[in-house]
Parts: sequence; C-alpha cells; structure tokens
Amino acid sequence: MKPLPHTYHARVRGGPAAHAALSTPGAPDLRAAPPREFDGPGDAWSPEALLLASVEACFLFTLQTVAKAASLTFDSLDLHGEAILDRRDGGLGFTEIRLRPRLVLPPGADRARALRVLEKTKTSCLIGASLSTPIRMEPEITGA
Repeated sequence: MKPLPHTYHARVRGGPAAHAALSTPGAPDLRAAPPREFDGPGDAWSPEALLLASVEACFLFTLQTVAKAASLTFDSLDLHGEAILDRRDGGLGFTEIRLRPRLVLPPGADRARALRVLEKTKTSCLIGASLSTPIRMEPEITGA
C-alpha cells in the first residue's frame, strides 16, 4: 500500500436527459442513469447499484489481502449482494446491505478458518466500514 493519505478522483458528465458518463483516470467510462425504481430507464449503472458494487468489489479485494495474510488459499468467490432502500430518519436511505459470499476452497482447506477470514474481511473492508448502513453477511463455503 502506498503511504496515506490517498486521494481519488471521479467525474460525471451529463445534461437534462437521464444518462450520464462517469469517469476516473485510467479506467473506461461507465454509463449511469437513475434506476427504474426512480423512473429511470434501467439500462445503465445507477448510483444505488454502484454503491452496492463498490461494497462487493471492496469485499473481494480485502478478501484477497486477508486470505494471503492468513495463508488461506481459495479457488473463487461469487458474491451476490442486495442493498435495501427504505424510509429512514425522515427520508430515504439504505437500511441494510446483505452480502452472500460463496467461497470455493481447494480440497483439504479448513472451512472454520475460511469463515474467520470472511468475517475479518467484512469488518476490514474500508468501503463497508465507511457506511452507516449495517452490513449482514450470509456466507456459504464449499469445496472445489
């Protein structure tokens, strides 16, 4: 890891229509729009889906680091997430994020250790830790 502090940059470009272009240095642009639930077209990344995807991507990258530090080898992670939007504190907000990681281990791997690694990953992910929304994890650990 590079010395702190880190600074990240993103840009959004759009107009009076629903779609926007999201960009960050060195990466391809993403197309974004409001979701169908907010009368958007539903054909692009929404801010709501991007938030959830950020938590999920952070989980995977944190898992890679935590597993390496714990000398735990895994074959793959398939992570399905849900972000629940509801009324909260007099307005709208996310009331819960549910993560359902399916971790595939090689033969002979210690499942109890893998579960501890997943728990450590959940608490160590900086995106999830930066949110006030509770994150619930429902892990599944399987063999190859």
